[in-house]
Amino acid sequence: MTAAYPQILLKGRHPDRILTLAEYRTQGGYQALAHVLDKQTPEQVRHRVSEALLLGRGGAAFPAGRKMETVPEDAPHPRYVICNADEMEPGTFKDRVLLHTSPHLLIEGMIIAAYAVSAERGIIFIRPEYENAARILERELAIARDNNLLGDDILGSGYGFELSVHRSAGRYICGEVTAQINALMGRRPNPQQPPPYPTVAGLWGKPTLVQNVETFACIPSIMTQGADWFRQLALTDSGAGSKLFCISGRVNRPGVYELPLGIPLSEIIEEHAGGMRPGSRFKACLPGGASTGFLPAEHYHIPMDFDSLHKVGNRLGTGAIMVFDQTVCLVAATVNLMAFFARESCGWCTPCREGLPYLLTLLERIEAGEGRAEDPDIIATMCRQLYMSYCAFAPGAAAPVESLLTHFRDEVQAHISARRCPLATQAALGEVS
Repeated sequence: MTAAYPQILLKGRHPDRILTLAEYRTQGGYQALAHVLDKQTPEQVRHRVSEALLLGRGGAAFPAGRKMETVPEDAPHPRYVICNADEMEPGTFKDRVLLHTSPHLLIEGMIIAAYAVSAERGIIFIRPEYENAARILERELAIARDNNLLGDDILGSGYGFELSVHRSAGRYICGEVTAQINALMGRRPNPQQPPPYPTVAGLWGKPTLVQNVETFACIPSIMTQGADWFRQLALTDSGAGSKLFCISGRVNRPGVYELPLGIPLSEIIEEHAGGMRPGSRFKACLPGGASTGFLPAEHYHIPMDFDSLHKVGNRLGTGAIMVFDQTVCLVAATVNLMAFFARESCGWCTPCREGLPYLLTLLERIEAGEGRAEDPDIIATMCRQLYMSYCAFAPGAAAPVESLLTHFRDEVQAHISARRCPLATQAALGEVS
């Protein structure tokens, strides 16, 4: 029996259509906005988000309230709010599901966040492959304007905010905050090293608050239910709130599930994702997307929250769990990941531009049975060099490689010793069990 947990972000989810504005309002939609605009100051909104301990759901896990508070009180106008709906982290598709479930939850969350930092303009930056979601958002934004939920004098409050959709030209690097801001300004999407931080000088040099789709979507319920309620949704003391977990790979029911932070990995797989496929045995997973490390079977029951994974040298990331069984060669899986990262580097700095293709070459050589005894040590050295890069792209790309050497070095050594992929050979002979 699958345990039932409160559904806040995916409440009223339909398999074939979005929630209409009327349906969203029936379940309490826009009550938070009305209350905030009528009863609360921007400072009070920022304080409540901080008290709720809401961490950014896009991967970096920076405290959402603290980010709001870094916008200076005397900062110039106009101020901007950007929703990062780029979602190009491999294995991650939660924001797409959320947008196809309840677009007004995002819209309401963005308006409240904008009010908290006295912003006048908002932009939803969305990846080109999400064209259907972009059209849904444009349609629902128009409906929101017609109902006095956007534009000048929202709900008669005197506060005005406008929101639009921007389609990305593509590339994974556009999900990095400062690269995304450059892309919006029509510049090459290279990252920028702060200071100044975007909340001080971002889009067009003005204060800019950037958050992920899921992060904004958490804000309305925090406003209506309170910070204590939000914190108590988690199953661990270090967590707060529910989380959208994407699960894919060797499970029976891949998909997106809204579950409490701190839920054991084993429960996600066995109860919500329907267990491992017939004949499959859990070998490892990437717990938070392609830029997190392989989590071995010894951590199968780990609580899935930011702090618990950090303690074992890993990250929750986006909460995208990619499950591998005993038939999967993790060297080959890492080659696949590195091919993506090497292709998607913006090429701005040497460690990333030169280091990722070199790592890919070394890993391909090992997988092809041409590896040398010294290659694992060279790979480990190269991974350390990636931390000298300009932004977090290269260290994220290093995470699966480093964890491959830490937890599955024997598999790497077996490739080198046998001068072939042992798992590929066993699979061909029907010996993998």
